[in-house]
Amino acid sequence: MTDPAPDDAVTERIPIVPAPRAEPSLGRSSSLMALGSLASRITGFLRQVALFTVLGATVLNDSYTLSNTLPNIVYELLIGGALSSMMIPLLVRAQREDPDGGEAYARKLITIAGAALLLATAAGMLTAPLLTQLYLGGQTSSTADPQLATTLAYMLLPQIFFYGLGALLGAVLNSRGSFGAFGWAPVLNNVVVLTVVGVYLVVPDSSRLLVLGVGTTLGIVAQTLVLLPAARRVGFRYRPLWGWDARLTKAAGLGAWAVVYVLIGQAGLIVTTRVATGSDAGAFAIYTNAWLLLQVPYGVLGVSLLTALMPRMSRAAADGRTGDVAADLGLGGRLASVLLVPISVLLTVFGTPVGIALFGLRSGNLDGAARLGAALAVSAFGLLPFAFTMLQARVFYALTAHRTATLVQLCVVATKIPLMLACPVLLAPEDVVLGLAAANSAAFVVGAVVGQLILRRMLGKVPTGAVIGAAGRALLAAAAGMLLAAGVIALLAAGPLAALAPLTRAWAELGVAVVLGGPVTVLVMRLIGIREVGVVLKRLERLVDRGKPRRGTRR
Repeated sequence: MTDPAPDDAVTERIPIVPAPRAEPSLGRSSSLMALGSLASRITGFLRQVALFTVLGATVLNDSYTLSNTLPNIVYELLIGGALSSMMIPLLVRAQREDPDGGEAYARKLITIAGAALLLATAAGMLTAPLLTQLYLGGQTSSTADPQLATTLAYMLLPQIFFYGLGALLGAVLNSRGSFGAFGWAPVLNNVVVLTVVGVYLVVPDSSRLLVLGVGTTLGIVAQTLVLLPAARRVGFRYRPLWGWDARLTKAAGLGAWAVVYVLIGQAGLIVTTRVATGSDAGAFAIYTNAWLLLQVPYGVLGVSLLTALMPRMSRAAADGRTGDVAADLGLGGRLASVLLVPISVLLTVFGTPVGIALFGLRSGNLDGAARLGAALAVSAFGLLPFAFTMLQARVFYALTAHRTATLVQLCVVATKIPLMLACPVLLAPEDVVLGLAAANSAAFVVGAVVGQLILRRMLGKVPTGAVIGAAGRALLAAAAGMLLAAGVIALLAAGPLAALAPLTRAWAELGVAVVLGGPVTVLVMRLIGIREVGVVLKRLERLVDRGKPRRGTRR
């Protein structure tokens, strides 16, 4: 076994007597991840703004979004948590049990999984026309173009292999206490795609589709390959190793549940795409961009904190310390509540200005940007439930209860599908996307409740009351701050704001919300005794300093 090392350190593997490993500093680990996630979300946001500005709320954007979603299905499974989270407990156990620190086990795992990913990629490309027909239907209309989506899919589906390889390398890095490279790798992808958007604008029309498709895939290739040097720095040097380890049978079983998990999710996605693309041109792109934007705050706190918690929960579960697992569940839930609930209230009250400010750069996009902001407002209540279901999923994986995680996913999708099918019946075509966004969030509320009830049976006492209390107090504080800001804006509406252009007015309203509503929210949080707000503020204050490894020292 080897000790964990910072990402910029060159290490030499020195055999030592296996012993309980010191836990990596949660503060430093989550700070590294938070910095990477922050940079990733900012550049990812710029990427989405650039794509929406260039492509607009159009059938082309819908087709591109769907085609890029096909490999992103694997993204949600792998990078988003499922495979990576499942592999971490297995790698941690191998590091504890094997004389070589789990080196051979990791190499076999990557070799076999890599071969499976190649087969999956080939199968995806062979069935691309069937996939797009499944998600869009077979007929070209004013709201959907299956042939265009299929053409893009051929160029985008090779991402599957690189998404999978990146997730496996990320699991190896995280299991060895290295978080920085995995958190920062998506930044490179976003920079590549931003460059692609620039190239798209200057090439002839006949070459634009090729630039868009191939360029997007090259971004994922870069995101994956940048992890190889980081793996070498923590002492892992991959060389193909064929052969079967008995524990790989367990991994295969977990992988089977992961496949079921994804298939269940695809039922929901098929309904979403068909309802959206059948209602209004650009609706699916609006829905997808609103959902991606809603995940930005979760990505900064949620992914960084939860990814850093995952190895710790895995070791606690492996040692039978269910009390520590429950404590980490409560810690993650309380911290998420303090940060995410105020953002949810901000987006609920000021969703439309957010949409116009961020996506209304072109006057021709103002209507689509306003609809995107409205979708953001009606779905913001699902931000915390979504974050909590992601935390619960990591607990299930730490406990190797993968079948249970799949059951929760089934509950989420079973709630989502009938709600989405009701949208075109109950709503006007232009408002269907709002119903889809709200239905998606409502499904995560159900998933969070079901997951918590199951964890209570598995772990015994879980800190549900403490998390609900923190969320409730944060809601009161945020409502006070944002309603005060909304009142001030209402007073200014007939005066200084009236003469402003829509884009400028949206930014002005957001400025009032942040400058006035933000401090009032924090002040009320402190007055009503939310202890966790101090933890969040200190984490934000020290984020940059703690994210920089100090040379010559070990933490």
